Order: sequence, then C-alpha cells, then structure tokens
Amino acid sequence: MLEAIGLSPAESRLYATLVENPRSSADELATHCGVSTLLAARTLAAFARRGLASRLPGRRARYVAVAPDIAIRPLLTRQEEELQQVRTAIHELTMSFHLASRYATHPAEQVEVITGTDNIISRAYALQDSAQTMFRNIDKPPYVMRGHADNVERERRMLKAGIDYRSVYDRESLALPGKLRLVQDSMAHGEKARVVAGAAAKMWIADDALALIPIRNGSYSIDAAFILHQSALLDALIALFELEWQRGLPLRAAARATASSDEPGELTRDLLALLAGGLTDEAIARALGLGLRTVQRRIHAVMRDLNAITRFQAGLAARERGWI
Repeated sequence: MLEAIGLSPAESRLYATLVENPRSSADELATHCGVSTLLAARTLAAFARRGLASRLPGRRARYVAVAPDIAIRPLLTRQEEELQQVRTAIHELTMSFHLASRYATHPAEQVEVITGTDNIISRAYALQDSAQTMFRNIDKPPYVMRGHADNVERERRMLKAGIDYRSVYDRESLALPGKLRLVQDSMAHGEKARVVAGAAAKMWIADDALALIPIRNGSYSIDAAFILHQSALLDALIALFELEWQRGLPLRAAARATASSDEPGELTRDLLALLAGGLTDEAIARALGLGLRTVQRRIHAVMRDLNAITRFQAGLAARERGWI
C-alpha cells in the first residue's frame, strides 16, 4: 500500500497494523502481522527515527503511529520532488541526445521500424507524451487504435499543458460516424484543425524531434510504422505537414446553442461543417447516421435559407454568419 513512498511491503503492513492497534509492543505487533519479534522491534525503531511512530514512556517499549497525514505527507513530497528531478534529467538528456544525434548518428539509426499493433500504439503514446511545445498530426484511415476516442484524454492533458496541437483531417476521416463531434469537442478545448481532400500521408510529429508514420500493409490495414529521428528526412516530413496545413480548410468548434430563432440547430451546424469540408452527400450521410435523401433535402433547404446557388457559396455564407 505504501511502497510508492519507500516502505517495503512488510513495513507497510506493520505501519497499517500499528495505526489500527495503538500502544502496541514489538511482540504484540509481530503476533498481529505474523512476523518475528526481532523484525517488528527493528521496524518500530526505524519508524520512530523516520517520524512515522512515537515510543511511549515506560520500561516496556510501546509505540503509537503518528497521524498518517502528518507522517506520510513529507515522504510523499520528497518522492514527488525526486520524480520531478528525474523528469528534468530525462528532458536534459533527451535534448543532449537529439543534439548529438543530429550530427553523429549513423543514417541507419535515424529510422526505426516498429511492428505489431500494440507496439505501434505504445510508441505513438510515448511520442505524444514527449512533446514539449508542439504536436502535429495528419489524421486519415486506416486506424491502429481500437476506437476514435482512445486518445481523447491524452490530448486533453496536452492542451491543458499549453502544447500547440494542430491536426489536419482527411475528408475520409470526418465521414466516420461520430468523428466530427469528437473533432469539434477537441477544438473547443484548444485543438486547431483543418480538413483536406486526399491527405498526403498519415503522421504524428512531436516538436521538431520525432515522428511516426504508419505503414499500410495491403489495402486497409496497418501492422508496422516508421519512427523518424532528427534528420533531413524528418525535416522533409515537417515541411510536408506544413504544406498540407496551408492547403487545408479551417474547421471551427461547434458553436454554443442560442435562443435566436435564426440560428441553425446542432444537426444543421454539423451538416454545414461537413459540407464546407468538401464531403460528398454519401459521406455526410454516413458521418451523421442519416439517409442519403434526408441529407440531400437538408442541404437543399440550407442552401435555400442561405440564398446560395452552389455548395461552395453555402459554405461561405455559413462562415460569414458564424454558423461554422
């Protein structure tokens, strides 16, 4: 129970027992815990030195536990300080590693090949966690993770920490049921997002230091990935992301509902966002879980309300009104 702050399993058990049985002697505590009296006596003496217990006056040594919130909190604080020192050391070592690798690493060591779904997911999460200032992502099917929401909490923590999180979404990804809602929710938390048709490649990039590119095996599956370290190849990949970002159409987070009768409903806003993203009627129907004819009727109605002749004009008019 208390191993995380430096106590052994036996010490944790003895301390918990002492809390429940104040004024215990070594032999009494040994009986409760099923250990030798010698071990109990040495542990109690160590507790007294470390501020976890106090010895009571009297010829026979008896002990009471110091209140856990008073006794354990300094140990926990010390442990947290040590962990922070380790994090700082890891960051400094990583910076030194990347600096040295940029000029000294053999070309064969600049690219790793990761195989197996679980290994790819593990490295992808580690890559995200390594980002210090920026994370860039091109999102397109197929997916290694089991569900679209698998990475939501990790992204929330990154955004809360102030990391610049930018995503380019392929039209095909937004056509997946429920995906638009997840994207809009992420944008409400600070993600910047754009949509493109035919994204060049699926990729994750942490700062300017590391990237992951899934390798497609066959028509629609992923069972391997490249990990790119700092190199001219990584620089080229970053440049490719920036080109995709520049050509992408900005998405906006879902607007809050208002009481105005002129404002469109939530479903209409979703439809407009997908329409502005360039999705076909069939893709919009799949994304929203509606029938094709229902989607077409709604699109015609929205275009009529916006006095737009083309879908492109409808998208521009909706943006001017702040609907998307």
